Amino acid sequence: MKVLFIGGIKSGKSLNAEKYIQKMTKAKPLYLATTEFVDEEMQRRIEKHKAQRGENFLTVEEALELSRAIKKHENSAVLLECLSIWVNNMLYHEKSYEDMQAEINRVMMQEKDIVFVINDVSCGVIPENPLARKFVDANGKIAQLVAEGCDEVYHVVAGIATRIK
Repeated sequence: MKVLFIGGIKSGKSLNAEKYIQKMTKAKPLYLATTEFVDEEMQRRIEKHKAQRGENFLTVEEALELSRAIKKHENSAVLLECLSIWVNNMLYHEKSYEDMQAEINRVMMQEKDIVFVINDVSCGVIPENPLARKFVDANGKIAQLVAEGCDEVYHVVAGIATRIK
């Protein structure tokens, strides 16, 4: 089963995704963390996420090659957190949207339970700089690609997950 949680920043999507995957599997799920570029504020966010999930997950950090990291843990359900950070990483490493699409297709083809988390950045204004526009466009396209391949999709607002697919 493939499931997507999409919502704004601090909407509660991560916590909802964590609870969902823990109900989905009896074994300890894999928490695939994509954050690569860390400043002090981001480090505090990471520490809050780690404390929130406690010892309930096996955490693996992978910034780019998601399918390879997932394949290494064949028997685990996967919580992939967060696709928006992954899109950022791919752009930083000068990967094209086609590279992103190919990697997501490799992930989606894997025969395992995966819960995805992505930020909904589509409700804001069009950014004034080209890189930010490129990010918004790629993030939106990746969200559509993943949602299309998922069995269930949840939109999260104010901590409340509403099933939309």
